[in-house]
Amino acid sequence: MYLTISETAEYLSLSEEIVTSLVLQKKIRAIYDGEQYLIYKDQFETHFEQLEKYKTLYDEYMKEPIPEDVDVKDED
Repeated sequence: MYLTISETAEYLSLSEEIVTSLVLQKKIRAIYDGEQYLIYKDQFETHFEQLEKYKTLYDEYMKEPIPEDVDVKDED
């Protein structure tokens, strides 16, 4: 499924200017049909999968208890 720049901006929660800039910098693959850029929606699936993975890892890290301080006494 192909999206226009405005639809892609909404899908990615970005502004249209940022999406246009990323298309022109070739960081987002797009097809120009003579009137507008069309962006293939599925190219973002890997990105969203990685975001979910990192969110899960972050949540697991934040749930770990903070280790207690080891009270080491100097025997001198």
